[in-house]
Amino acid sequence: MKKYLSMIVIASMLGLVSCGPSEEEKAAAQAEAEAAVNELMNTVETATEEATAETTTDSAATEEAPATEEAAK
Repeated sequence: MKKYLSMIVIASMLGLVSCGPSEEEKAAAQAEAEAAVNELMNTVETATEEATAETTTDSAATEEAPATEEAAK
């Protein structure tokens, strides 16, 4: 009797596991993945804009420095 009960329990567990996630779980996982990608892209865009702004500011300061030195001569 124990063998039959064990086999039924194991078969039930395998049956539940093989069903996989439901449509709701799949949709929730998809939405979570999209949110993560969007957040990552926003972070990258912000970092790129900040780096570009710093580069532009540094370039403008570098260009103004020689002009000021030449005017002083």
